[in-house]
Amino acid sequence: MGLLRGAAEAGSSSSADMQPLNQLSGQQFSSLTEVIFQFLVEPKEVERFLAQLADFAALNKISLGPLKNIAKSLLLVPTSALKRSLSAEQVRADLIALGLSEEKAAYFEEQWKENSPALLRLAVGNTLMVNQLIDMEWKFGVTAGSSELEKGGSIFLQLKLVVQKGNQIEPVYLELTLPQFYSFLHEMERVKASLECLS
Repeated sequence: MGLLRGAAEAGSSSSADMQPLNQLSGQQFSSLTEVIFQFLVEPKEVERFLAQLADFAALNKISLGPLKNIAKSLLLVPTSALKRSLSAEQVRADLIALGLSEEKAAYFEEQWKENSPALLRLAVGNTLMVNQLIDMEWKFGVTAGSSELEKGGSIFLQLKLVVQKGNQIEPVYLELTLPQFYSFLHEMERVKASLECLS
């Protein structure tokens, strides 16, 4: 079971927090699940997410503290499923193994099927934004002379990549031989083709 390992990494509270979910009505569980998936699709909306949890707690007469713990555990499920590339059926099976009822696990499975493409795109986008390329400069050159006989007359490429790492912009310098450049170019074309398939 994929998520059981993820739940163990997160702490033993995940399994215990699944039990109160069984006490929620079907409508309450579906509302909470929608709030969870809405936050996962729009993770920058933390204020709205916390307000929705507070509203849910007030409406259903549930303490906010335990509800936040339940929400954390429920947030771990899709996060772990994304990391492990689990199918909807595997997510349902793991939720049942963690103690969630069949009906609620089936509803979560449907929500996972509906939202997993958007979550996957978001995860890929976040992964690719880690070191975003801002600018690139390049120069071709020819080695006029060298202490090594075969190096004279060889073509090289100097690259200056300006990348954004978090909030910092930093230059990265590379010098490539012509075969290395063609290999680099081939890899970049493969990455571009892969990204086009995802979008």
